[in-house]
Amino acid sequence: MSQLSAWDHPEPLALHTAPLPEYGTGSLADLLPTLAAGLGVPGLAATIPELTAADRVCVLLIDGLGWEQLRAHADEAPFLTSLLGTSRGGTGRPLTAGYPATTAVSLASVGTGLPPGVHGLPGYAVRNPDTGELMNQLRWQPYTDPRAWQPYPTVFQLAQAAGVHAAQVTSPIFEHTPLTKIALSGGSFHGRLSGEERMDLAAEQLAAGDRSLVYTYYSELDGAGHRYGVASDTWRGQLMYVDRLAQRLAEQLPPRSALYVTADHGMVDVPFDDEHRIDFDTDWELRAGVALLGGEGRARHVYAVPGAENDVLTVWREVLGEQFWVASRDEAIAAGWFGPHVDERVYARLGDVVAAAHDDVLIIASEREPKESSLVGNHGSMTPAEQLVPLLEVRS
Repeated sequence: MSQLSAWDHPEPLALHTAPLPEYGTGSLADLLPTLAAGLGVPGLAATIPELTAADRVCVLLIDGLGWEQLRAHADEAPFLTSLLGTSRGGTGRPLTAGYPATTAVSLASVGTGLPPGVHGLPGYAVRNPDTGELMNQLRWQPYTDPRAWQPYPTVFQLAQAAGVHAAQVTSPIFEHTPLTKIALSGGSFHGRLSGEERMDLAAEQLAAGDRSLVYTYYSELDGAGHRYGVASDTWRGQLMYVDRLAQRLAEQLPPRSALYVTADHGMVDVPFDDEHRIDFDTDWELRAGVALLGGEGRARHVYAVPGAENDVLTVWREVLGEQFWVASRDEAIAAGWFGPHVDERVYARLGDVVAAAHDDVLIIASEREPKESSLVGNHGSMTPAEQLVPLLEVRS
């Protein structure tokens, strides 16, 4: 095969080559509805067919524990590694996070049982059509009414209404956040600072009802990956700690219980050079016609100046099309990136152009996003390293 010359322009990545999340059969949005249906909660369907019902169910969500990262670090996580064959009901397969593969989106999908196009948190930062401003959905800034932004009930609320004992056991700092209100509320909230306290209390809450649905969460693995990179000494140390926490909880399960260990996304390290970190703030081509830059480095929502939508799409495809899947809003919706359906209220929150990384690259914004632009580990796109998450199972 001949080498490409400097004058050749390879075709941009075809949108159909993007590996879609398994919405409806094996995504994070399908997890709690399946578990709650097994508890007899009406109106919910068991859409992950491999899972078997249990009377007491606990979900331990470890922020940033991707499937590929776990499999690559067996020595640091012997307990979790021993459970790999149990993933997804004994099939040994992972779940998919959903797009974008980022915390606010994934937690909303977990808690509501809905894909991003319906629950309406379709990215790290997206445009609020009512104000025209970017809204950071993790920090909920600038503030907007949570119930107007995400009006659907959570699975915990539905479970509580059906007589199931529902509880969340996590850090006390999350008790009153808007994201908790719209994604994880329902039943009782229990704030505990240490990981060990959370595991012990999660086991107690499981035993507190004949039918129980308990959620607990650990975030520090993700923070270590962002700051120092996946497989750094700090990240590996956090993984060792997470492994012990999961084992601690598994050993305390009351009778008739199932524990599921999962995550909200994986992560990739991106080198610090101009080839891998494309700076929007210094690239006049990418900035031309752009009113707002949303999303994050590997999953961008691009909002064009009115009338410039087609020009922005053309330029972004020409400049980035070999490294990113670059779609118009309607193309991304038609391809199913945000799920099989997008609510009308969500439509204008999506970028006029949506760019999802294929290679180990970022679109940073060094001036407007200095903190995010300095991160070592990143996530958001549809690559296996970011999308695939475990669903490890322990039953008593």
